[in-house]
Order: sequence, then structure tokens, then C-alpha cells
Amino acid sequence: MRSEDREEGRLFVGDEMTDGQKKVSLGQAQQGEDHAAKILREKIGDILSLGSAPAAPVTAGVAAKDQKQLEEKIIAAIQTIYDPEIPLNIYDLGLIYKLTIEPTNAVKVDMTLTAPGCPVAGDIVAEVKRKIEAIPEVPKVDVELVWEPPWTRDRLSEAARLELGM
Repeated sequence: MRSEDREEGRLFVGDEMTDGQKKVSLGQAQQGEDHAAKILREKIGDILSLGSAPAAPVTAGVAAKDQKQLEEKIIAAIQTIYDPEIPLNIYDLGLIYKLTIEPTNAVKVDMTLTAPGCPVAGDIVAEVKRKIEAIPEVPKVDVELVWEPPWTRDRLSEAARLELGM
């Protein structure tokens, strides 16, 4: 007898079988294929009929573009905040370690200071929060002061290096 391979497992026609395999006739195999094809055609028809109803707007590309614009607004707002001891904005100074924008436009900022004993630490953190909250698209802001890794001059932006003559 002969055996025949199928994509979804092995279908044996004839007497050749091993444990767990089912013996079927060619007629039964064809009937099973016809049934599967019928179900597939029905499912495709169901999917295609959904196309006649108004589809939800596709916003993935727009959201990414909007989120990039929002990120630019946030960075611009942060760049208006200056370190009281160094005449540079805190963004170019490298004090912003992480800026996360959630799909809801909620913002989370991880930032540090040049030194743990900074007397205006609370003021700078509060100002970052205020400036970002002033952006209409942002519903919520969370600013966390972190100390790891410690800030070093390596975090200065190229613009900051030029301004400081480094």
C-alpha cells in the first residue's frame, strides 16, 4: 500500500499505519478537505462582509507622529529650565535620564541632579512637572528623581559642550 504526506500531519491511505494515525479512504480524505475549504470560505466571507461596515480609523501612524511631536514639545519645555549653578538648561546638561510617553500621553520622567546635595532639588523637579503639565495634550506627569547612575560630564549634549568650551 502507499502513504501520502499532508501539510498538517501525515495522512496514510492504505494499510501502512503507526500508533496514533488514523486510517482513512481517499474519499474520506477528499470529503475532509472539502469541509475544511467550505469553513475557510465562510470565514473569509465573514471577514469580507465586515468591510461594508464603517471601519475604525487607523491611528497607528498618526499616533506615532503625534507622539513624536509631543516629545518635541516636552523637550522644548524642559529646555527652558536652567540649572542654578551652571548656565545650561537641564536637558542639554544631561539631567533627564528617561522620558516615557504612554499611549494616553501620560508622561514619566526620570531625572537626576549634578549633585545629591543640591539645595534646589525640589524646586527643579517641581518645575519640570509644571512645565510638562502646561502642555495641553499631557493629562498626567510623574517626575522621579534618581541617583543611579550618578551624573557625569559625559552626559552633556554637544550643544552644552560647545557652550562650555569643552
